Amino acid sequence: MQIIADATAALVARAAWIPAWLLSLAILLLATLGAVGLHGLTVRLVRRGLKNRDAFWSSLLVRTRRPTRLALVVVALSLATNLAPLSESQVTLLRHGLLIAFIVLVGWGTMTALDVGAALYLRRFRIDVEDNLLARKHLTQVKILRRAMAVLVGLVTLALALMTISGVRQWGVSLLAAGGAASIIVGLALQPLLTNLIAGIQIAITQPIRIDDAVIVDKEWGNVEEIGATYVVVRLWDWRRMIVPLSYFIQTPFQNWTRESAALIGTAIIHVDHAAPIEILRAKLGEIAQASSLWDGKVVNLAVTQVTETSLEVRCLVSGRNGGDTFDLRAEVREKMMAFLAQEYPDALVRRRVGPEGAVRGVASIDGDAA
Repeated sequence: MQIIADATAALVARAAWIPAWLLSLAILLLATLGAVGLHGLTVRLVRRGLKNRDAFWSSLLVRTRRPTRLALVVVALSLATNLAPLSESQVTLLRHGLLIAFIVLVGWGTMTALDVGAALYLRRFRIDVEDNLLARKHLTQVKILRRAMAVLVGLVTLALALMTISGVRQWGVSLLAAGGAASIIVGLALQPLLTNLIAGIQIAITQPIRIDDAVIVDKEWGNVEEIGATYVVVRLWDWRRMIVPLSYFIQTPFQNWTRESAALIGTAIIHVDHAAPIEILRAKLGEIAQASSLWDGKVVNLAVTQVTETSLEVRCLVSGRNGGDTFDLRAEVREKMMAFLAQEYPDALVRRRVGPEGAVRGVASIDGDAA
């Protein structure tokens, strides 16, 4: 910076004949070019020093190169205003603008550092594997906390910027200290945001949901696709997206099918005649499960769970690696069990008498999507 100041002073001394506005422009341009050159040189030296060291600092250097360059330009322009032949009001206005720009740049650099830290932390975990419970746990925590911190940094940056303007200084103070009449207005305006922000922090700590969890929300089944700062995006089974406030998952009961693990046990209910060969059906269920690529090899069971005057209720249990596989496996079991009964044991289908002559026909009876 001393080099820039000396060069600028020499320029002012030798160019007294140049108009003040043109000389001021030249000084500011020289300060900008000097700051950019100094930043480029510093980046090269720091990059050499960080070679073969911690990846965090190298990534941070790359990601913060632009905001730090602009920050250095702001500082250089601030120093150049002391040498440029500007009026007092022009100097005051320029420095005020530079101060606001510097505050914004500091907030930008902070959020960039948060992004780099989050990305490097999550590199240790893979979510594209079958057993990804731990990875989803950390991914959820980091994403929610990162967004919460980004909102906090944004609010602080905005508050500091507002505090530099005399006309709206009270608003900035209210954002930081939550005092005065303006803070009440701001607090009421930000109540939904703050409610969901606090709910997001609670979800990050307690984790009732995680990224890619299979959930049932408002009687709709889907997977958690994204957890934002104030909302959750649930990808439904038919590819629709349900947008739910974060506070919903703190205040309202819902089902999480993958809370402890991705594996699930699915239930398929069928109704058969009292004379149905249960042991043969049990063996057939095992055969269907063994032949299916959706079965995870853990649970397969058949039991009579209820006896009525007209039929037996048979429950088929099978397990899958995740909610989607289990859902499809249940449908496959129903279809193949009923096809097996219709082909091999038609008399085992539930009998219902139809017509005045008392004719009897076999009717397949199946419970819907009981879980």
